[in-house]
Amino acid sequence: MSEFSALNLHPELVQTVTDLGYTAPTPIQAALIPVMLSGKDVIGQAQTGTGKTAAFALPMLNGIEAGTGSVQGLVLAPTRELALQVADAMYQYGKDRRARVLPVFGGQPYSKQIQRLRSVVDIVVGTPGRLLDLIRRRALDLSHVSTVVLDEADEMLSMGFIEDIEEILAATPADRQTALLSATLPKPIRRLAGKYMNDPVSCTIENTQRTVSAIEERYYLVNERDKLAALTRLFEAEAPRSAIIFARTRVGTRELATALTEQGISAEALNGDMDQNARTAVLNRFRKHQVKILVGTDVAARGLDIDDISHVVNYDLPHDPEVYVHRVGRTGRAGRGGIAITLVTPAHRGRLRRIEAYTKHKIAQTPLPTIEDIQQLRDARLSERVVVWLERDRCNQEKELVAHLVAAGYAPEAIAAAALKLVRTEGRQRPLKKISEVKEERSFRSKDRSFGSKKEFGARKRTGKGQSRPTFEKGMVALTLSTGKADGTAARHVVGALAHFAGIPGHALGKIRIQHKHTMVDVPEQLVEQVLAKNGSYQIGRQRITVKRA
Repeated sequence: MSEFSALNLHPELVQTVTDLGYTAPTPIQAALIPVMLSGKDVIGQAQTGTGKTAAFALPMLNGIEAGTGSVQGLVLAPTRELALQVADAMYQYGKDRRARVLPVFGGQPYSKQIQRLRSVVDIVVGTPGRLLDLIRRRALDLSHVSTVVLDEADEMLSMGFIEDIEEILAATPADRQTALLSATLPKPIRRLAGKYMNDPVSCTIENTQRTVSAIEERYYLVNERDKLAALTRLFEAEAPRSAIIFARTRVGTRELATALTEQGISAEALNGDMDQNARTAVLNRFRKHQVKILVGTDVAARGLDIDDISHVVNYDLPHDPEVYVHRVGRTGRAGRGGIAITLVTPAHRGRLRRIEAYTKHKIAQTPLPTIEDIQQLRDARLSERVVVWLERDRCNQEKELVAHLVAAGYAPEAIAAAALKLVRTEGRQRPLKKISEVKEERSFRSKDRSFGSKKEFGARKRTGKGQSRPTFEKGMVALTLSTGKADGTAARHVVGALAHFAGIPGHALGKIRIQHKHTMVDVPEQLVEQVLAKNGSYQIGRQRITVKRA
């Protein structure tokens, strides 16, 4: 089965994908499509960028009867970005089938989505929270759904959506077909599959090397305070065609994009605070190369479908090796080469080692370009520009000016040097900041190991003022939420709210202690500012909550 025409898809779908430029299915498509066409439940495991969307979208579109007035297909996605990407792909694949696809997610008015659902919609693609809200409002009827797809199930797990997913599945017919797509299959996902899937067929696409061989990976050891100076040197040396920089927090994306712009580097932030119109405008400018650099968080970058990215930069090293793989996989696509650059502080070298163990290869440590290296590079580029004009020999007016200056008594060499100096001055070359020497931290291993630990400590410790406070894990900070048992709050609500609004992985949270009127949760110290920065936005159900340090 090397061609889509051999997969028993409807001729209209085959023609559509052919018109879109696809001729041969990817391995996950060749494995998944026949199983889904047979009506069986299926678990598809493959890495990002392998064509999973078409693998479930084409058989779902194959089985619907457009215009019946009932929702027949349902896709659950972890983020609005991915929901939009999937909905757009399904619309493109299904346009000849006249399939009506509706994306639903938080941040949009309920009224518009409810109005659309009252008209004819064949397939709904949405995030769990908004889907559940629409079901509870009796605006979304799933009683006629024949196929449900859980896309990026492991990411939905990390964001605390498992119980929401179970409630959504309970609203669908028991004899539905279920497809679960995931890069990894942790135990909670397997339990979900065992409970809600009927003898599923497994389609696993092995990836012996977890990062693409066409990607050149290297890291630079720098002190935290020197990251910006290091990055500007690297960008001057590398001259990236287009790049995505991953920062840890939403605030960090804005600050870094602003700092790069002030350094004369065209950059814009991409984060969860932006509405969809602003996000679309930024992405359009990036695709048209009007902006060369995007600075984003992992959550904001989910669902990006851009092949022509020359560089990926880990400005902040992720704590999860799989996140690293997803990040660097955004370059080196479509047969092109790519470069993945990681800035590593001494305290996070242990985290880097875990990434190397996961990817099964060493990442090369590379020295930063020195001030002398950058100056030589600038000289070489200026020399090249001068040589181009010398070879063109189109400087008659300038030659007359030189002759006039020579006649006035100036040496030709002095005139040439002054002209080059003038070019450099008007070019406004950015000043090169010194970068301090990195000193090894003896305690970096113990510091780094504490990140994301799940040990629970129930003791209480006395403070200097004689008051008690809860102890928490080493490397964690206790935060207090203004909601508790009296409000019906459960641990899953806390995980879901923090993961969704702060854009952090739910599995990074430590112990959660729900009291009568408040809740305490341990958060990795590296993520505390990111969580607190979104204070005022948090919501559980319809209840607004605040978050502060304990």
